[in-house]
Amino acid sequence: MLWTALVLGLLGSFHCIGMCGPIAFVLPINRKSKPIAAFQTFLYHFGRIVTYSFIGLLFGIIGKGLYLSGFQQRLSIVVGVLMIVLIVFPLVFKTIKNPSRPLISIIGKVKSNLGYFLKKKSNSAIFFIGFFNGFLPCGLVYMAIIGSIAAGNYVDGALYMAMFGLGTVPMMTGAIFVGNFITIKVRQKIQKAIPILVIVIGLLFILRGLGLGIPYISPSDANLQLSNNPGHCVTVEVN
Repeated sequence: MLWTALVLGLLGSFHCIGMCGPIAFVLPINRKSKPIAAFQTFLYHFGRIVTYSFIGLLFGIIGKGLYLSGFQQRLSIVVGVLMIVLIVFPLVFKTIKNPSRPLISIIGKVKSNLGYFLKKKSNSAIFFIGFFNGFLPCGLVYMAIIGSIAAGNYVDGALYMAMFGLGTVPMMTGAIFVGNFITIKVRQKIQKAIPILVIVIGLLFILRGLGLGIPYISPSDANLQLSNNPGHCVTVEVN
């Protein structure tokens, strides 16, 4: 299911231009030298992906705990249903986008750090701009986090969020070098399609959890357990 994170990041990045585009537009890279600018752009993206991977690792641990508690494939079904509910019932989604006071305080510190590093022009500053950028609240990031929980372990959880970050790279790179190159009409059309995409991904998670025996989409219970526990040994008794 890692590919769903890549698709979510790729199409969702049209939304990212509206949310994180202003940061990309003013990124203090050296535009006089293409090699240096390319390297600094890599540092910015690397910083974001490091953050996303760290978040995925933490929530992957939660998913592993739920898996060990006996949820197993039911966890994938719950995640799929949750994705769909958050799209179908926007009032629920709004409660997620309005964090409590402690979270608002954390976000305030993140924005403060971003402002500090945006005034710098060093390579390390650009990395940290990307690093703190990854912590900014975003509905699509929340969806990717939900997917990382269903990964079932911390490694796949980190990989899921890393793939989401990679999916945003092409569009955000365009924003850095070209600016707001996507017209408002095109962006609005794509943003209308994003909820449909999330619902489709949610349905895929549900299918995965049902264990219908469909290769890659809905593997059987035994195959899914083996994929979530690659180090697990199966003993076969031979008479």
